Parts: sequence; C-alpha cells; structure tokens
Amino acid sequence: MGQVLVLNATYEPLSVVSVKRAVVLLLKEKAELIEAAEAWLRSESLNIPRPLVIRLVYFVKIPRRISLPVTRRTVLARDHYTCQYCRAMPPRQKLTLDHVVPRSRGGKTTWENVVAACQKCNGRKGSKTPLEANMKLLTQPKRPRYLAIAALASLETRQAWDKYMWD
Repeated sequence: MGQVLVLNATYEPLSVVSVKRAVVLLLKEKAELIEAAEAWLRSESLNIPRPLVIRLVYFVKIPRRISLPVTRRTVLARDHYTCQYCRAMPPRQKLTLDHVVPRSRGGKTTWENVVAACQKCNGRKGSKTPLEANMKLLTQPKRPRYLAIAALASLETRQAWDKYMWD
C-alpha cells in the first residue's frame, strides 16, 4: 500500500512506516498530517487523504546517527537515478558511479566524491576532474542526513520526502 515518512516533533526524519501504522498514529492523535497524496483512504465513517509525511506531536530522543554506507544503491537513490552531468535518467543498470576526483588521483569513495553518471558521461569524463573535462555537476555531492533514504519509494513519495531528507 505504500510507505510514510515519520518526522520527529522537530521535523527531523525518524523512520518509515506503513500507511496503516501512519493512519493509526493519526487517529490516536499522536501525529499530524504534513504531506498527503491525492488519493484518499475511505471507510464507512471516515475519509482521510493518504499520508506521505506525518509529524509526531511529541519529541522522541534519537540515539547517535548511524552512518549510511556509500554503496551503488544508496548513491543512485541519493541522486534520484539521474546522471549528475547530463540529467539523463537511463535504466538503473545503465547508470554508473563516478568519482568526482578520480581514484587514480587519490580520490576516495566518500559521499562527497561519488555521483551517479550515465555510461556516456562517465566515459567522456574518464580520469579527469569535471573542470578538466569541461563538465558541470548538477548538484554538489553530499552525505545524506538520515538513514531513512527511501530508495524504493515512488516518485511522488520521494518528491514529498526530499525537503525533509537532505541538507
């Protein structure tokens, strides 16, 4: 049925829950609706918009953040499966990871140095920096703020969640 982003009272992402769990939190008045889809959930006595983002009405203390590993899947999700040089959105298997500062020049595999790139752009850039290859990055790569990366969410859900997920 879908997933719902749960925000702390301070609007920081806490977790991702099912729509059913989100509706329970809303009905028990433990959370408030922040973003909703255009679809509605209907019962005999109640109609509510399908939640995409809810916010808890009370603050939950979260333990120290867990670091999200730099993997192909997480980098592609962070970059919305879009080439960071030409904006192309090829099938996932045609996307590659590109080191902004090439590994051959000491570049590390870190959040700040790896981006999604189509095969054509990655080949064109080669072992040059974007400046040397006369290519511009769409966005400066950075570490995601939260573990709830929502790699499998629908486009509508990802767009609603983006403003809460990234710096």
